[in-house]
Amino acid sequence: MLNYIWGGLIISSLVFALVYDTRDLMRDTYRNGAEVTLEVDLEGDSTGRRQPARVHMPQERYQALYNVDNAPGTTFDGTLVRTRDGMQLRFAQDAALPEPWKTIRDMTSPRDNDLRGTVTRLDMHTDSTATAVIRFADVKFVKMTAIAQAAIDMAETAVTLALGLIGVIALWMGLLKIAEAAGLIHAVVRFTQPVLGPLFPEIPKGHPALGMIVLNLTANMLGLGNAATPLGIKAMEELQTLNPDPDTATNSMVMLLAMNTASVQLVPPVILVALMGLQINQLIFAIIIVTMISLIVAITAAKLLSRMKRYRIPPTGAGAAMTGPEG
Repeated sequence: MLNYIWGGLIISSLVFALVYDTRDLMRDTYRNGAEVTLEVDLEGDSTGRRQPARVHMPQERYQALYNVDNAPGTTFDGTLVRTRDGMQLRFAQDAALPEPWKTIRDMTSPRDNDLRGTVTRLDMHTDSTATAVIRFADVKFVKMTAIAQAAIDMAETAVTLALGLIGVIALWMGLLKIAEAAGLIHAVVRFTQPVLGPLFPEIPKGHPALGMIVLNLTANMLGLGNAATPLGIKAMEELQTLNPDPDTATNSMVMLLAMNTASVQLVPPVILVALMGLQINQLIFAIIIVTMISLIVAITAAKLLSRMKRYRIPPTGAGAAMTGPEG
């Protein structure tokens, strides 16, 4: 089901982007091929390859050209660059540009982050003032390009995250093997059986799955997300050994997933600490109370749904034959 949801979201975003980009093309939002007239104040040596400049475009002219309400009300720093192919006017990097200039800059010069226009005519009034006519590069399919770039960026992030987890998972899996060989897992099971037994009645007494569940929930409560991941995987593997139908999640699996999702946070997650710093101390008690409530709701929901006929695991194999209708 989750795959269908993601597929629907991707298709919807592509349709939205295509409609949006088609509208921009029909309206000629970015005035592709149009000439833009600017007032330029030149500074420094006029014989050099690069000459500092102050660029200004009257608000009325900007509004009339792009049919927008907002317009640049200030003068922008820039540089007049002379090359063999002609002249180019470059606005300062990271300049606070209005739309659609900002989008034109982001689409045509994402690496240098400066708006560039080819100078088609430069009329000098004095040695330091001139009127420049420039033409920006064409801009098309803004939203489609943004979606494609986001997909590439997220794919890179996913690979980086996966590679980063390899070492963590290998470390904790090794520690689990050592703990299992030393008998620590069985000790944890015996200690926590009275508490977690009613929540996981399908797990036999003394089964190592219960120990993995305890370690996983403990790591979650302490905010150790990287440690909780391999522990949760191992717990699910142990629960799968008790599953009569490998293609269907058992009640214990559902309960573990619910408790993981709504786990009590005794220690704030690392990402919140990184974002808020010491200010997170003001939210510790609120986080504990809210996560305790969410855990109670999750356990209650899992228990109630497991009692509903719709969510029960149907009998399989010999059990199905014994409980089937009489012939």
